[in-house]
Formats: sequence, structure tokens, C-alpha cells
Amino acid sequence: MSSSGIPELLLVGPPQHGVTAYARDLAEALTHAGFSVSMPVVPHAEAAVARAAGSDRVHVHFTDRIFGGTPEDAADLVERMAAVTRLSVTLHDLPQPSDGTGFERRARAYRRVLDTVRGAVVSSEHEANLVNTHLAPPARLATVIPIGTRTPSSPRIGDQASRDSAADAPAAPGPLRVLIAGFIYPGKGHAEAIDAVAAVRHKLRATGEPLEEATVLAIGSASPGHEADVELLQRHAAASGVTLRVTGYLDDIAYRAAVSAHGIPLAAHQHLSASRSMIDWVEQGRSPLVADSPYAREMARLRPNTLRLYQPLQLAEQLEEGWRRPDSTRLAPSTPLHPTLTDGALAYHDWWADLR
Repeated sequence: MSSSGIPELLLVGPPQHGVTAYARDLAEALTHAGFSVSMPVVPHAEAAVARAAGSDRVHVHFTDRIFGGTPEDAADLVERMAAVTRLSVTLHDLPQPSDGTGFERRARAYRRVLDTVRGAVVSSEHEANLVNTHLAPPARLATVIPIGTRTPSSPRIGDQASRDSAADAPAAPGPLRVLIAGFIYPGKGHAEAIDAVAAVRHKLRATGEPLEEATVLAIGSASPGHEADVELLQRHAAASGVTLRVTGYLDDIAYRAAVSAHGIPLAAHQHLSASRSMIDWVEQGRSPLVADSPYAREMARLRPNTLRLYQPLQLAEQLEEGWRRPDSTRLAPSTPLHPTLTDGALAYHDWWADLR
């Protein structure tokens, strides 16, 4: 534990993974706030046990997909860490019935994690409800600290990023291009986006309206083990008269440029419990279409006037509206985006101070 009362913050997992990246962002926000922070990088979860053994207090961001090959392996590793240090966690990717056949195994694993740690944080009230509903009876209540933005407001007119984005945004309908950010895996919404783009393309061509292209741009790469799903999506798109482009992994600069470029930002996953990629959009001054869900409604309340919620059957209609009004895909300049990463980092600091 550092002299500031902050546990050692182990950054466990590959650096490009969203959970690991957010753990790093929070650690760096604490540093920028003036606190002394130790944040060793542990690319492979197995090494986390040895590292934890040398520390009095440790905090990690946990998802079973990083901590083990199976949910049981992930829970085993956390129990081994908790045996050698005072361990607290932030839980990500909370189990929910939409997991399908893996739900019960994941729920048991997360319950074991809750039973063994000193305290747990989740990133939304929706996740806290998942804990109380599906991990009951939980050993302890999870504290909610929302995912923070890197900036307190959307880009202002005159900012370089804002000028670049405005230059890329046509004032009138041009190509129909839908942008989906993050890893590609079943249920993320790529297939639904392809179907909706195909429906809009068919409607516009039937009415004689010009359409230069109809594209779904996947900003990211296949989630490990889901490479074959990309091939299936490519074939589905081609059969539907839609182009599916996949960027592959992008560094931070290229990623920000991609989410700022012309297109309709879309978060079509219907079973989110927290999402860093949703926040990536608003940080770049975008107003994404987001599939209506309890979590999406919570985020719309947290950051008013930043998201456009839609019902699944309305997706094609909403995409056509975004195509006709490109300005609707961008936030008004200086839209407040609180809470920020700094807000979240300070909330963690206070939480650790109270944790016994």
C-alpha cells in the first residue's frame, strides 16, 4: 500500500483489453490528482499471485475472461491472491442470463470472488442489481463508481479535434456508414447493423434516392476465439448488399480518429452492464445510437443529452434519420460529460480509505 492509502493497483491482462485499459486510466488519474500510486503491469494473470504476495493491500479489475481459461480457474486465482494479501476488486462483465449456457458457471465464480475479497466495486447501478439478483446472497454489497470520461465536456468549436471532425462530417446525406467500436463477438450488434443498413439501402434505392455506399465499419478486431464470426459476418454482409469493413486493432490515435470520422455511431449490444466503448463516443463529441436497456437508460440519466436510445425494431428507421441528418450524430459543443476519470479516481480513494 502506498503512503497515500491507495492499495497497489495491479494492471492484470493484455494492455489492449478494455478492462485492463480502464484500470490503467484510473491509476493514471490518481497520479494526475497528486497521489502516490504503484501500478505494476502483470500481463499474465498467473503472475498476479506472486506479485500480490509482496504487498499489504492490492486492488485488481476482475473479469473471468482475463483471470482464467474457465470461470472456475479465474475464481481459483482470485482466492489464491486473497490468501496472500488484503484484496479488493472492481467486477466487470457481470454474469447475467443472456450469457446463455455459461451463466450458472460464471455466477458461481463471481460469487466466490465476492466471498473472498475485502470489498468490491461495480461500474453501474445495473451491475449492482445483477450482483444482488444473480449472486445472492452476496457476501457484501458492491459499491457503485461509474466509469468516468477522460474529459469534462465534449470538444468545443475551435478545438483541433472538433475542427477535424466537422471537416469530416458532410452537411447533407452522403455514404451510409455505420460505426461500431470494440471487439467483435456474437451479440455485439454487427449482424443487426448489417440487416438494418441493408433495409435502409433497399428503401432508398426503391425511392430513387442516391446512395454512394452502404457500409458497416467495425472499429476493432475479433475477440480472441471469435475470428470465425468475422468471416460469417462478411458473408452475411455480402449477401445483403452491404460492405463490412474491419479495421483490426488500432492504437489510441488511430482509434480516436476512427470514432470521430463520418458515420453513424452505434452501440447495438442489448445486454450491456457497463461499457467503456460507449464513453469513447461521447469523449470524441459523438452522440451514439444505443440499444435501449436498463444500463443505457442509466447512462442517459447520468449524462443527459449524450445518447440516442432506440428500440431494436426501430434501428433501420434511426439509421435513416442519422443518414439524413449527420449533425444529429454529434454532440453540441461543450456538452457536460461528468463524471470524469478524476471524479471516479477520487471516489475510489475515499472508498479505499473506508475499507477495512
